[in-house]
Amino acid sequence: MRVEAIEPHGFCSGVTMAVKKAEQALAAQDEVYCLHDLVHNETVVGKMRVRGLRFVEDLAEIPDGKTVLFSAHGIGPAVRQAALARGMTVVDATCAFVARVHRQVRTYAERGLPVVVVGHAKHVEVAGVVAEAQDAGAQVAVVAEACEVATLPFPVGCAVGVVCQTTLSGDVVQEVLAALRVRHPGFETTPSADVCTATRDRQEAVRAFVAGGGDGVLVLGSASSSNTRRLAEIASAAGAKVWCAVDEKDLENLHFPGIARLGVTSGASTPEEVFARVLAELEK
Repeated sequence: MRVEAIEPHGFCSGVTMAVKKAEQALAAQDEVYCLHDLVHNETVVGKMRVRGLRFVEDLAEIPDGKTVLFSAHGIGPAVRQAALARGMTVVDATCAFVARVHRQVRTYAERGLPVVVVGHAKHVEVAGVVAEAQDAGAQVAVVAEACEVATLPFPVGCAVGVVCQTTLSGDVVQEVLAALRVRHPGFETTPSADVCTATRDRQEAVRAFVAGGGDGVLVLGSASSSNTRRLAEIASAAGAKVWCAVDEKDLENLHFPGIARLGVTSGASTPEEVFARVLAELEK
């Protein structure tokens, strides 16, 4: 079996920035709290926890006046305002692509457009985008698949503004946009409100690997990572056999019978050292 690294891999720019901000905050303060997981990767979160970063799911768990780190997935304005009102020092690690989506939502709201968020309603990134739209006074609805467009609560044919969860499958986004063209032909969107570059590049690389004869794909990353799950789905849809692992320890339970070319890819929050260790283990 031939093992090949599918480029790109390792941290995306947003994860790199979030980790750097967390490290800087820990170096400057005795107590730093992170609202939600910094990024969706157990290895990264575990390392940050060992270094002293305290993870919470609710702002109420943080004492007044402490330092709070907002994760790469972004938060709604009310959370930021509540933190500042309680005298907290705010460190914002929101990914630049996510922040652009927030700004686009406010632009739509200022023009009076209802907002359609393409994504998964329970994902923390989508929750922050929805909160941004609501704070700006916009009507907002979330759809995850094309079939859900028919249930949107807005009048058929009215103009709407569309933004996307940055870690979705590009194919799913296009399917939803096609359905929106039928129901809301005048909808508006922008490239800055679409799937992020790192997510799109990895998805295209996986498709190209399978199209070029790769018959197996190993996806490294957390099960909680949306962009990691999308890579597995895309590889499978392209016709490859797919395996998923968090790190090299998971390889003990994985077997690749009949595979001639195994491509290894990773989610955008999977550390490069994990990727390297997995390749080294596979080479053995």
